[in-house]
Amino acid sequence: MKKILTGAALILTVATGFALAEDAPFSKEIKARQGLMNINALNIGILAGMAKGETPYDAAQAKAAADALVAVYNLDLPMLWPAGSDNTANPATNALPAAWAEGSDIGAKMEAWEAAALAMQAAAGTDLASLQGAMEGLGGACGSCHKAFRASN
Repeated sequence: MKKILTGAALILTVATGFALAEDAPFSKEIKARQGLMNINALNIGILAGMAKGETPYDAAQAKAAADALVAVYNLDLPMLWPAGSDNTANPATNALPAAWAEGSDIGAKMEAWEAAALAMQAAAGTDLASLQGAMEGLGGACGSCHKAFRASN
């Protein structure tokens, strides 16, 4: 777990080192959250590859990937999502203003993602069938938020 957190911190440090132009609103926050999304994508890719049979199931690697997803969730995520850090204020992000709109259900979607990440953490290192069973919830939670709050590229 310590290696995962150290690696995540290193990636964030490097990612924020390539900051967007300082005059763009919330450049540092956007770059940092994009780095976290890349960490999530990497780890979900590892888990999905195993679930699909594209790579051999490795309990230790699966557990490490799931632990990384939970570690990302346990960071201070609201700090990286200040109001006004959407794609209308800064074209470097795909985050839609709907995430901050009154009545937005982003909080509920984040809770669903947390539950799915925790379920994957519990399942990933157990066996392949358990990992496969947890993939639908994880993919659904990610997709639900992205469909509602992320612009297409």
